[in-house]
Amino acid sequence: MIDLPLSVLELALVEAGQSATAALEPLSAVARRVDELGYRRLWFAEHHGSPAIASASPQVLAAHAGAVTSRVRVGSGGVLAPNHAPFALAEQFGTLSALNGGRVDLGVGRGPGALDPDIIRALRRGAEPAQEADYHADVDELLKYLGSDKVLPGGVTVPEPWLLSSSPAGAEVAAERGLPIAFAHHIRPDNTASSLERYREKFQPSKWRSEPYVLLCVETICADTEAEAEYLSGPMNVLKSHLLTGGGGDQPMLTPDEAAGYEFAPEMIPQLEHFRAAQAYGEREQVQARLAELAKQTGADEIMVTVPVFDAKARIRCYELVKE
Repeated sequence: MIDLPLSVLELALVEAGQSATAALEPLSAVARRVDELGYRRLWFAEHHGSPAIASASPQVLAAHAGAVTSRVRVGSGGVLAPNHAPFALAEQFGTLSALNGGRVDLGVGRGPGALDPDIIRALRRGAEPAQEADYHADVDELLKYLGSDKVLPGGVTVPEPWLLSSSPAGAEVAAERGLPIAFAHHIRPDNTASSLERYREKFQPSKWRSEPYVLLCVETICADTEAEAEYLSGPMNVLKSHLLTGGGGDQPMLTPDEAAGYEFAPEMIPQLEHFRAAQAYGEREQVQARLAELAKQTGADEIMVTVPVFDAKARIRCYELVKE
């Protein structure tokens, strides 16, 4: 058994030939079921200009999820600091917290969330891409504003700040500020061990956390059979193959049937297998064993699953099986 809190990261994936509206429409049902199942958190990521991902605004999606749920913590996984004024983020998430009884998380990340240089410049109102020093300054300014009466007066429950990381350098930023870390094992699994070691080694207690706290995000596809899980994983395998070759920024997500007939370049197969081996795929017992193994290997305090499957019913079934 996995004796850890379980959480969910939603991407609102868009399948080829479908619209963003079609991808966003079932999120109410997904949020309600995640809440009913007793997951601790439901986070939304920030991506821009991708034909395969509709989660451009975590703030809006978290507000929508909060309105249809009563227990699960809602928030961002994450908002990307270079794209937002720190004061505006503090206002937005302070408002979210006030509207949802304090059950709001503010996960902050480093990247721009886009591959298109024009979109990156547009997000930054024409400014050049943020440097590391800019990111550190944005995080510090945001933490200063959280809970400030300058943002929202009258004792609003402060949203819980988190730092997202996929590298040792990012883990150190979280550690130095005494923040809980959400590590993107689903993106950079080869960095997990070294990053978490750095985080625990450098951690400084703060008003946010007295001890290190690690949430590990794992790409998870759990189905009633191993064959079904393999079928559902096909579209993300194709998308990932494009990303690994530097051409994934403008690729739609294929249907499972289309992906089943896709021919991968021979050199791509070992890379995909290496990545998949680090995640959790299969039927219930296989996924349970893999998540338990990852929890033991990393010493994670919490597991977050991200399910790269377009069909909302299949995602909900995955969440049900993982909780079982």
